[in-house]
Amino acid sequence: MGRKWNNIKEKKASKDKNTSRIYAKFGREIYVVAKQGEPDPESNQALKFVLERAKTYNVPKSIIERAIEKAKGGSEENYDELRYEGFGPNGSMVIVDTLTNNVNRTASEVRAAFGKNGGNMGVSGSVAYMFDATAVIGIEGKTADDVLEILMEADVDARDILEEDGAVIVYAEPEQFNAVQEALKNEGIEEFTVAELTMLAQNDITLSEDARAQFEKLVDVLEDLEDVQQVYHNVDLGE
Repeated sequence: MGRKWNNIKEKKASKDKNTSRIYAKFGREIYVVAKQGEPDPESNQALKFVLERAKTYNVPKSIIERAIEKAKGGSEENYDELRYEGFGPNGSMVIVDTLTNNVNRTASEVRAAFGKNGGNMGVSGSVAYMFDATAVIGIEGKTADDVLEILMEADVDARDILEEDGAVIVYAEPEQFNAVQEALKNEGIEEFTVAELTMLAQNDITLSEDARAQFEKLVDVLEDLEDVQQVYHNVDLGE
């Protein structure tokens, strides 16, 4: 499972290069989940989850507060959550999650991104069945045995706990995300190197140099689209 963490690190590093883009995407997501439920993370678990993720990307407090205040103000701006699935070069698979206020625009832009970069759109379900929704939480300063003991004492289940690149990475069912974090926080852990609810491929593939370059261009183009929130794939991008 180590390669999967490499992919997540790669995604974080890529997004960190464009802070204005990642901040805008978080602002939109925070607004949507705050509007769908209570604008208070203590009573809105979805909002609490997004804010925990935002912390790992150092999203400024001002952006978070502005998005929540916009939701409180009863803005009429509405977004649809849509998922697109497709194929890249040489058997690569891609899932694209979006938040959009213009479904036709988003579908057209995502389709064009695939078509111009060696890929093609698939129908719903053509790719997602090869991925597992997974909570991924990383910390430093503990060993895997330490974390296993903490979670066992808190009666929290995890799929796997691994030490990778100086961090301990917990892979768990999505519904265990908050339970894992709370168990760790109760032991004085406040900083998380990663806190993601992601789609992990059941099997990663390795591309040739040329195919990988084309694939990375496809992912970059997709992630640059305004309506795209997350891009998941089955390509090993670890060094």
